[in-house]
This record gives sequence, structure tokens and C-alpha cells, in this order.
Amino acid sequence: MLFESGLDKICDTVIGVLANEETCIDRIMKRDNIDRDKAVARIKNQNNEDFFKIKCTYCVYNEENESTKKQLEEIFSGKNLSNKNIIHIYDKEIEYLQFRRLIEYADKLKHCYTLKPLDFGHNSNYKENKEKVAKNYKAICGALNLNYENIYRPYQTHTDVVKRIVNEKPSILSDDFKDVDGLITDKKNQVLSLTFADCIPLSFYDPVKNVIGNIHSGWQGTYKEIARQAVRRLKEEFGSDPKDLICCIGPSIRDCCFETDEDVKNMFYDKFKYTGRINEIIKKSQRNFKYYIDTVLINVIILLEEGMNINNIIDSGICTKCNSRKMHSHREERDLAGRNTNLISLV
Repeated sequence: MLFESGLDKICDTVIGVLANEETCIDRIMKRDNIDRDKAVARIKNQNNEDFFKIKCTYCVYNEENESTKKQLEEIFSGKNLSNKNIIHIYDKEIEYLQFRRLIEYADKLKHCYTLKPLDFGHNSNYKENKEKVAKNYKAICGALNLNYENIYRPYQTHTDVVKRIVNEKPSILSDDFKDVDGLITDKKNQVLSLTFADCIPLSFYDPVKNVIGNIHSGWQGTYKEIARQAVRRLKEEFGSDPKDLICCIGPSIRDCCFETDEDVKNMFYDKFKYTGRINEIIKKSQRNFKYYIDTVLINVIILLEEGMNINNIIDSGICTKCNSRKMHSHREERDLAGRNTNLISLV
């Protein structure tokens, strides 16, 4: 009734309390002393879980255990990462982020950006951690109702290569996807998975053509303009109109923390001074010969240059280094850093 009456508009904070369908049915039967059929009918007449993920400031899964208490404590202590564009989801022992904008298309696609303690390994240590990674993939795919066996994960090497999945078999770090840092597809049930520990995840969705993309844009990928390649590949392969494309920019190291030496600063200055926004892109650090670079802004500029609508570029606004207690950050943890994964799949 809160949303139907419009009372949510006068509330500073709205917390949605969620539970899985079977739990809701059981609770309604017990509370109202009705049979299962009536409880199921009542559930079907209510707004679904995705509605509350979009509308509520925060969402809490009521597990009636310590997990629920932890969720509330993190909300009240400011540790929950939800904001106007992102909802922070707690699902039993795992946590992940979702974009409210993409949840609007939950009947068409599933997506998330994972948080600790999930760790999906990187190129050099995947084989020795294969069982652990498989367990984590099964956990997150189970939470999203996706098939773990349909994962496509490329061997990322900071290229500007974006590949369309055609007839390749699902695989993790196979030769079919070596030196690939972006995947696109129009096929259902293909789970696109890229890994991150400060680099920028770009999740693309074309609601007109019903196609998706998952792009890894670190500072090297940003310099090589992989975002531009992604938009152009979607146009070439599927006839996407850039104005229809939605691009969600996931958590990454931000200009508050991405400090570089003068050589990297000079590279970015020379390449992007044409934008007329170089003073926004590069700022002097308080330390001598150090500079902060806003790689997120560069990606936004590139997407706009390719014809995207500014209202369809949705930024999480979350810095991985600032939030390293919740997500893996190479800048903060160095060689000890694990990897978050960004998943997207048509369903």
C-alpha cells in the first residue's frame, strides 16, 4: 500500500523485506490460517520481488537468522552499497549488486556484479583454484536461476577485442576466447562472465534488438577505447541503434583513487585532449609527479560520441578501492586481490 498510495515519496528511506516464494506462502498460510491455493493466489496478486528492488532504498532478505541482523546492521551503519542506481542484494551467504535499470527487464535478462567473499580467480591462478571458482559460479548462478554450465568467460588481456558468440561451446579461459575483453550475443541462456579487480565493467543491453554485451575496460582498455568497439560491434552484428542501447557502468577504481605517474598521464592527455574536457579527466595529485585520471568519464564521453543517449548511461558511482572490504581491489590488495565477476545473460 505504501507505493500504491504514493506515501513512499515522502519517506527518506524505504526498506523492502523480501523472502523466497515458498517462505512467503508458508508464512501467509500460518498467519491468516488459509490453505496453500489461497496463499498462492494472494502472492500472485502482489508486486514481485523485482518491483521492490527497483522501488526500495534498501532490500533485506528475511531469513530469520543472523543474516537478517547483519543486513540491517550494514544498512544502519552505512555499509550497504545501495544507491539510486544500484541495489545491494544479500542472498543467504552471498552478496551482489544489481542495476535498478536492468531489473526493469528482468523478464528478458539476468545480471549482477558479485561481492566478497565470492572470488572467481584470475588468469594466472585459475587452474589451482578451479574447484573453488566452480563452487562460487554455482552459488551465484543458483541465486540468479542461471545454468552454471553455460558460462562463457574469456581470457582477458586488456585488449580492445569484442567477440560475438556464434557456435562456440561454453567455456572458461578457452582458446576460443583468448585475448578477448568483451563478449556480445543475441542468444538466450549464454552466461557472459568477465572478471574485475578495479577495472570498469560495462554491461550493455539493447531492449529493441534484445542483445547484450559484457565488456572489461581497465585503464588500458579505456585508452584503447574498447567501449567504442563494443558499440560499433553491436551496430555491425545486430543492427543496434546506439540511441536504444543501455550501458551500465559497474564498480571500478574512480578518479579519487586512480593515481598514476606522469608517463600514463601524458598518454591520456595526448589522446583525449581533443574532448575539451581534459581538465576534468586529469587532475593533479598532492604528491609530486602524480595525477588522478577519471577513466569512467572517458568511457562516458566515448559512449556519447558513438551516439548513445546520456539517460541510458547508468553509473554505479562505486569505487572498488574505497570499498575493498566488500569487493576485490588490486590497487588496495595488490597480488592478494581476488576477482569479482560481472554476469549478464538473456533468458
